[in-house]
Amino acid sequence: MPYRQSPPAGAAGILRAGLIPLLVFKLKTESVEIQELLLDTLSSCLHVEASEALATGAVTILKEKLTHSSVAIRSKAAWVLLEIGTHPEGKSVVCKEVIPVLVSLLEDADPEVQASAAGALMLATVKPQGRFSALGAAAIPPLLKLVAEETSKARLNAIKTLTMLAELPEGRKTLLDHTDTFQQCLNDPCEAVKKAAKIAISVIKWKPF
Repeated sequence: MPYRQSPPAGAAGILRAGLIPLLVFKLKTESVEIQELLLDTLSSCLHVEASEALATGAVTILKEKLTHSSVAIRSKAAWVLLEIGTHPEGKSVVCKEVIPVLVSLLEDADPEVQASAAGALMLATVKPQGRFSALGAAAIPPLLKLVAEETSKARLNAIKTLTMLAELPEGRKTLLDHTDTFQQCLNDPCEAVKKAAKIAISVIKWKPF
């Protein structure tokens, strides 16, 4: 998962002032440059608390931004959804409404968008509902493609998401034919990638007694 800084002190002040609904509403009307700033601000705030954003329908608006013509908007919207997905109530909404669009973004031309989408998917698939949704949206092929790309920024998130999908019998059955993809990751210079790949292989090859 990408490195995340601690939220700035101003985030708490924005939350206390009840400004989240206004920030979400302005995403509909402001210029691209202002939308980028709004999404950055929302990311910091929703890292702390997501209930107000969920209550104001932020997920629906962010879902629309995932298909925006601007690379920055697509990437930042996926990142805000990732922050929402760190909260239990947020995971449910993301699972229900956004997973098919996130899966499509795994094949985005921009690596930052791919990484943010894979991160949001990783959090969403913690819940069984998210795993079933991701399988239904045919997430395994694009995730495997990201795992196979040694320079992919989304590689670690993709491995962890596939490990979640291997918890389902259908996912495990599909991934059994692709263990070589994970084996290659065992030589990755990144320790986190090697560890995640080792766990993925053990989950995929797991057999009930």
